[in-house]
Amino acid sequence: MKIRSKLAWTFIILLFFGITSISSYSILFIRDYMLEQGREELQKDTRWLSVTISNLPQDGQFEAHFNDVAETSGYDLALYDSSGALVNFYPDTISFSAYLPDDTQEILKSREEIPWIPRNEDSEKLISYIYLSQSTNNAAFIRLSQYKDEVYEPIKTIRWIIYYGMFISIGLVIIVSVWMARYLTKPITQIKNAAQNIADGDVDQQIDLNRNDEFGTLADSLNQMAMKLREDTEQIKRYAERQRQFFADITHELRNPLHTISASLEMLELDGISEEKRQQYRKNARSQVERINRLFKDLVTLQRYDSDEYFIEKQTFDLATISEHMREWHIEKAHEKGLSLQVDKKSCKAVGDPGKIEQVIDNLISNAIKYTNEGSVFLKYYQKGGQVEVKVEDTGIGISEEHLEWLFDRFYRTDKARSRDKGGTGLGLAVVKSILNAHGTDIEVESTPGKGSVFRFRLPTA
Repeated sequence: MKIRSKLAWTFIILLFFGITSISSYSILFIRDYMLEQGREELQKDTRWLSVTISNLPQDGQFEAHFNDVAETSGYDLALYDSSGALVNFYPDTISFSAYLPDDTQEILKSREEIPWIPRNEDSEKLISYIYLSQSTNNAAFIRLSQYKDEVYEPIKTIRWIIYYGMFISIGLVIIVSVWMARYLTKPITQIKNAAQNIADGDVDQQIDLNRNDEFGTLADSLNQMAMKLREDTEQIKRYAERQRQFFADITHELRNPLHTISASLEMLELDGISEEKRQQYRKNARSQVERINRLFKDLVTLQRYDSDEYFIEKQTFDLATISEHMREWHIEKAHEKGLSLQVDKKSCKAVGDPGKIEQVIDNLISNAIKYTNEGSVFLKYYQKGGQVEVKVEDTGIGISEEHLEWLFDRFYRTDKARSRDKGGTGLGLAVVKSILNAHGTDIEVESTPGKGSVFRFRLPTA
C-alpha cells in the first residue's frame, strides 16, 4: 500500500472515530444539561406555586382555584395537610400516594420552605416537594412532578441534527482525507530529488515549494543548507584569497628591508669609504633588522589571537605604571621631533592583561609620534562609570574618513610609501584591535585631517 493510501485511511479512521465520539458525547452532555436545567426550572416553579397555593382561601371555590393553578403550571400537583394526608391532586387521571412519608415530612420541615428535589436516576419523573409553613388553607405540603421525557423532548430534534451533521462530516472527511494525502505526499519526491542533488554537490539547487506546513519548512531548511554551503564555499575562497594576499604582503614587507640590508652589507665591503659612511650603513642595516623583528613579533601576536584561547591573562594592574613606561620609552623620540609628550601619572587600576595593554598603548603612542610633525601627543585615562577609558590623542596629520573603515585591517596603510619609509609593519593597529577584542572591548577612533586623531578604548575598573 502506498503512503498516500496509508495517510488517507489513517485520516478517515481517526476522524470517523473522532466525529462519532464527539457526537455521542455531545448528546449525553446535552441530555444531562437539559435535565439539570429542568431541575432548576422545577425548583423555581415550586417556589411560585407554594406562594400561590398557600394564599388560596379555604372556601367552596378552593378546589376550582387549585385546578386552575395546577393546569396553568403544567405540572402534576398533589396537596397534603399537616398530618401528611392527601387532600387535593391534579390531574385526576394520575394516582398519588395517599399519605406523605414521615421522613419526607421531616426533611421538608427542616428546609423552611426551600424546595427539595430528590435525585433518583431510575425514576421516570422529576419530583419536587415544599413545606408551606404559613398557609391560609389546609395545604401544608406540595408535591410537583413532571416526566423526564418532557424535559428531554427537544433532544430528539437536536439528536437528528447531530446525526445529519455527523453523516455530512464523515463524507467531507473522506473527501478531505484523500485530498490531504495527495497534498502531503506530492512534494516528497521533489524534496528527495533536490536533497540528492545537493548531496551530489549541486549547491545551486533550489526547492520551490509555496507551502506553510512541515514540508515547506523542510524545503526552506534544505534551501538554507544549500545557501549555507554556497556561503561556506565562497568564504573558503575568500579565506584562501586572503591567505594568498597575506603571504604576498609578508613577502613584500620582507623584500624592502632585506634589500636595504643587502645593499648596506655590499657597501660595507667596499674599500675606501669613510668611517662615517660605514656607521650610516650599519645603522640602516640595524634599523631594518629591527623592523623585521617587529614584523615577526606582530605576526606572532596575531597568530596567538587567532588560535590561542589563553591569549590574554587578566589581572588587576595600575595604568600609572604603564604610563611611566610610555614616558621613558618615547620621550626621547618625541623630543627629537620637537613634540611634547604628556602622560597621566595618577593611579588608576583596571582589569586586563597588563603586558598586552602596554603593547596596545605603545603601538598607539608610536603611531601618534610617527604621524605628528608638531604639537603634542597625550596619554590620558580616567574612570567613567564602572569602566576606565584610555585615550591617546595627537595633533598630527589626521586620517581621512575614507580610510577609517579599513584602518585596522592587516597590512593596510593610508599612505603605503610614507608608512614604509617610517618603518611601519602595517600590523600595529591590527594587533591593537585583536588584543582589545580579546579583552571584550573595542578601539574607537576620531580623526580630522590636518588637526589630529584620538584613539580610545575602555577596560573594566578593578
